[in-house]
Amino acid sequence: MHLAAINIADELIPLWRGLFKCDATDDKDNWDWAVLKGAVWKDHGRAVAAATKYLPGSFDRPPRNPAEKINSGYKAWEYLLYLFGLGPVLLYGILPEKYWIHFCKLVRGIRLMQQHNIRSEELVEAHTMLTEFELDFELEYYQRRTDRMHFMRPWLHGLIHLAPETITKGPPICSSQWTMERTIGNLGQEIRSHSQPYANLSQRGVRRAQVNALKVLIPALDPPDNLLPRGAIDLGGGFVLLNRKERTPNVMRQCEVAATLAYIQTQGIIIPAEMCPKITRWARLRLPNGQIARSAWKEQSMTRQPRMSRNVKMRLNGFQAFGEVYFYFQIQLNQELKTLALVSMYSPPDMAILKASSQTLYSCVHRGDGDLVLVEANTIESVVAMIPHKLPGSAEDRFFLVEKPGLDVVRMGGAGEDGMQGDDDDEAN
Repeated sequence: MHLAAINIADELIPLWRGLFKCDATDDKDNWDWAVLKGAVWKDHGRAVAAATKYLPGSFDRPPRNPAEKINSGYKAWEYLLYLFGLGPVLLYGILPEKYWIHFCKLVRGIRLMQQHNIRSEELVEAHTMLTEFELDFELEYYQRRTDRMHFMRPWLHGLIHLAPETITKGPPICSSQWTMERTIGNLGQEIRSHSQPYANLSQRGVRRAQVNALKVLIPALDPPDNLLPRGAIDLGGGFVLLNRKERTPNVMRQCEVAATLAYIQTQGIIIPAEMCPKITRWARLRLPNGQIARSAWKEQSMTRQPRMSRNVKMRLNGFQAFGEVYFYFQIQLNQELKTLALVSMYSPPDMAILKASSQTLYSCVHRGDGDLVLVEANTIESVVAMIPHKLPGSAEDRFFLVEKPGLDVVRMGGAGEDGMQGDDDDEAN
């Protein structure tokens, strides 16, 4: 999806900064969208960099400060997280409202098209969003003026073909340039002949193709890696409990006890309010998608703070919800061993902002100990980023949602982490 990363950013950011080419018959003073200038641009760049610690390690390379690094080899993945992850909230209140609403249509369409699995109704929605963005770009930026003809670059026309071409060719992310670039990098690392590098590269490519063909013909040559790290527990369905864990069971805080008793009662077991079993906390849970969901219990005690990976997306009673995992534990209920997560829930999003942003700015409140629930581990779908922010004119602390590109996006109504090692090095990312 380099279209969504480099090509789009190469036009929109210079437009918003007022650096785009302006013909003699045009006047930049009339560019009411050019707002990322001076101190505003520097503050915006610092806000982008400040989000890094809240982006999980499974999100790969975080975007650097664009005010300082945008001309220093800014990567396609950085643009992707910057514009289509952080963009809707960091540009809210900075871009004039009509341009912000217009940009959010692009973000929604691209997020839907980046999924590996795209439902038919999502394909229709993405096509609607992208075609509306292209038309509104002509009306709001280009304004169909001959001296702004250079505003209309090929990527704009390409947007309206993304959804229709997906029907015949599959999701764009499955044929994106990421795979080719990774292969080129891997083969390049195998070059050993510096006098004849291209011949050496060709031979490495042939050898890899031969090895892959043999693995297909004889699967026993490439057995699956089912080894788990020491102390891990395979929960089935791709879920794995990972160390660390407490050496001995311990009691919980009163608010945690209340949440535990409430869950136990839903299982048809009634116990006195003053009683609660001791539990042994676990630090991490590996998900079927390869992500590692951590917990506040262990992350907050690390000497080197990692990129936060304890916020998760869950499916509860058929609906998607978000929360911060405090810890994991196992408990025997009705002759069944259950693996549970104690989660502090986030509030529902601000629906007015969510609607205005075309479902891209999911802004909510963290309820802390005031809304603790126990959820079964297999209800967790993915690790997400919840980044603190404030709405213009409000002093309330809020959090906005960012999901990793390529995973299924949140609906209203991939590559995994290297999480198979121990936890002895504080897991700094």
